[in-house]
Amino acid sequence: MNWISNVVRPKIRDFLARRDVPENLWVKCPETGQMVFHKDLEANLFVIPGSGYHMRMGAVARLKATFDDGAYEEVPLPEVATDPLKFRDERRYADRLKDARAKTGMQDAVRVATGLLEALPVTIAVQDFSFMGGSLGMAAGEAVVKGLQTAAEKGTPFIMFAASGGARMQEGILSLMQMPRTTVAIQELREARKPYIVVLTNPTTGGVTASYAMLGDVQISEPGALIGFAGPRVIEQTIREKLPDGFQRAEYLREHGMIDMVVHRHEMRDTLARLCRMLVKAPAVPPKGRLPRPAA
Repeated sequence: MNWISNVVRPKIRDFLARRDVPENLWVKCPETGQMVFHKDLEANLFVIPGSGYHMRMGAVARLKATFDDGAYEEVPLPEVATDPLKFRDERRYADRLKDARAKTGMQDAVRVATGLLEALPVTIAVQDFSFMGGSLGMAAGEAVVKGLQTAAEKGTPFIMFAASGGARMQEGILSLMQMPRTTVAIQELREARKPYIVVLTNPTTGGVTASYAMLGDVQISEPGALIGFAGPRVIEQTIREKLPDGFQRAEYLREHGMIDMVVHRHEMRDTLARLCRMLVKAPAVPPKGRLPRPAA
């Protein structure tokens, strides 16, 4: 019996294995390289404390941060064909969907929920970039349409948090058809005279930008978000010119009239509540601990 090989080495391996650090315990800021403890980042709404860089935020975290007390009710979404074109490239599309669902716990890229925002009923849809880049397919299109129809039926404002790399190529023309379908649903909400507010997050590009993401009554963006149809490199190669600094970023688009405002994530909830109340002409909620002023 070799005591070093059979006893000492296994104990050393077990000791080192117990000291392994989970991969997601620390998060690195893409701009400054600052390392932030994951729990601290989550408590700060996924905003890097030092640089203010807005990291991507999942759908569930976004909904909890927006609704009163984090309480909401998810809207059941219509089922669609899983792989209508039987698409295959390096892998089968059905396998890619299966992996994305197992990784994110979502059926597709968009969640829709109803609840209260500063005591005002609202309907909110969130596009999660972690599910296949937030790409727009049949299921995501159905979810957006369902959210718009739910808002029209319930008579609530509709808030859309957009984050996408564009249309889902594995669904071909069926994916592109979601652009006019969501546009028609927005028109139905307008006919119901209810506001449609879009919050553009990083990134929002492609067919999503060419449809429902740029049709809001109010266009808001988070700081530094990349917003556009084609990517900067594609545009530079096409026009053979150097693009301006900050091109397609939220601040640049606000200066050139493409969006209405750029709002920090810490102020997003209060801004959305104020806009919704103003657009539906609802009375403002008095601050906690202060009674409303009596009528004259």
